[in-house]
Amino acid sequence: MCDLAVVGSGASGLATAVTAAWLGLQVVVIEKEPCLGGASAWSGGWLWVPRNPLAIEAGICEDLEAPLTYLRAELGDGFNEPLCRRFLEQAPQMVAFVREHTALAFMDGNAIPDFHHQSAGSALGGRSVCAAPFDGSQLGARLHDLRPPLDLIAPFGMGIASGTDLRHFLNAMRKPASFLHAARRILRHAMDRLRHGRGLHLVNGNALVARLLKSADDLGITIFKDTPAQGVIRDATGRVTGLRLGGAHAGVMLEARRGVVLAAGGFPHDPARQKQLFPHVAQGFEHASASPRGNTGDGLRLGEAVGGQVRTDLPNAGAWAPVSRVPQGTGPAGHFPHLIERAKPGLIMVRQNGQRFGNEANSYHDLMQALFAATPPGEPPTCFMIVDHAFLRRYGLGRVRPRPFPLKPWLRNGYLRRGATPVDLAAQCSIDSEGLEATLSRYNSAAARGQDPDFGRGEGPYNRIQGEAEQQPNPCVRPIGPGPFYAVRIEPGSLGTFAGLSTDPDARVLDQSGEPIPGLYAVGNDMASMMAGRYPAGGITLGPGMTFAYIAAHHAAGVPLSNNHTANGQAV
Repeated sequence: MCDLAVVGSGASGLATAVTAAWLGLQVVVIEKEPCLGGASAWSGGWLWVPRNPLAIEAGICEDLEAPLTYLRAELGDGFNEPLCRRFLEQAPQMVAFVREHTALAFMDGNAIPDFHHQSAGSALGGRSVCAAPFDGSQLGARLHDLRPPLDLIAPFGMGIASGTDLRHFLNAMRKPASFLHAARRILRHAMDRLRHGRGLHLVNGNALVARLLKSADDLGITIFKDTPAQGVIRDATGRVTGLRLGGAHAGVMLEARRGVVLAAGGFPHDPARQKQLFPHVAQGFEHASASPRGNTGDGLRLGEAVGGQVRTDLPNAGAWAPVSRVPQGTGPAGHFPHLIERAKPGLIMVRQNGQRFGNEANSYHDLMQALFAATPPGEPPTCFMIVDHAFLRRYGLGRVRPRPFPLKPWLRNGYLRRGATPVDLAAQCSIDSEGLEATLSRYNSAAARGQDPDFGRGEGPYNRIQGEAEQQPNPCVRPIGPGPFYAVRIEPGSLGTFAGLSTDPDARVLDQSGEPIPGLYAVGNDMASMMAGRYPAGGITLGPGMTFAYIAAHHAAGVPLSNNHTANGQAV
């Protein structure tokens, strides 16, 4: 028996549990996987939180109307003012609350711009925070319950933080100070693995989940692993009062006096829901989600079973990302999300006709929308990333790491294609050779002047911050060549899903008539995204996810939300 049961151990589920426990509720978290953290543990750990306390402490103050204007411009007919206002009012309170009462600490993202500078209300920074690095030894035995970083991205299982840490690793073979930084990090990681079986310097989403787990343990929250939820229990009035458990706790009827919170990570690996809501899957083409394979839509099915409604009207049901399939011996291919290298100078992406289709330095979601739009009906929405040898050795390409890591294994298994000339590379990839030659010629001619007249690569602030500052006049553009040339095949993938259960501003799941189902809440990717299938900024999954977790916990506890948290003496 407990007060509140939470399904899922990602950031949104744990944030609900931690907030509710601090408010005095007895909380149980159930997780069907043998490890904790869900997709959050593989994420960058960034949250979009306009007007957050760290920005205020740095002197970046804006009225609520500025981000509200941005959301209104970005979301169009999907703009839900009550939901957006509740988020913008309570997101800063959530950050202030967890900083004050839990082990969660943040770094500011005050220099990180919104994705679309052309939209009214956009900002050049001050709207993002990221989990601060964390010493995993503070978790004690719980450390081994934490999902490790995604091995495809993390070299030797070692997470690398965005910003200074990543820049040092990319410059390790060029600058002595960066070499020393990388060497120290690798040495420490190697020692940690020898002593503890995994690294202790946790960053990004791994640090976010670790800090929430530390807080959960400090508050005495019960966490069941290997325990799927097999059904929702309701009383005679229709109120949700618990869960029927499976797995390690098969047969247990968990009573939850204040209700159940669904936070099971959406449906990125649910083939039936993909076919229903992803147009390319409906046409018979595959989808390569970069989320953990256990995210199979359990929360959505639990909600539907008691009358909840999954939104099917969003323009994008998924948070699209370019993904490459990485051979992994006899096992299933890994799914590598291409988030870092696309904005670096010396890369283009082309379809099978050899032609570019969009600005490669734009957000992962925008880029994939451009690919979908450029792909004729009936053709697979695939493409290739094209680089030269200097780019490959400097930045790497997908799973192929930069110098001094070897190239031959990836050439042998076919993940990486190589050609001495563009024509040779085109033959390796079955790309139209005349189209690729013409594209490279046109691109290189303008790139020599730091320009991209076709797609404006490097013109916006989000492009530029992702590029290479040393490359001038455009940090995202330089000519490609001389050869050899390399390519990696890209397929449509996702970082998560947007289509979830309809909720009200208190995160209560709504039935077909639009009325709240008593005792049932949905947060994270089980909640239909308040962004309505759009992607206006980095962190728009975790920011709203943890904010509505905070809101749901207060509602379940019967504690009114407040605006009393302060930063530097100023109300937030």
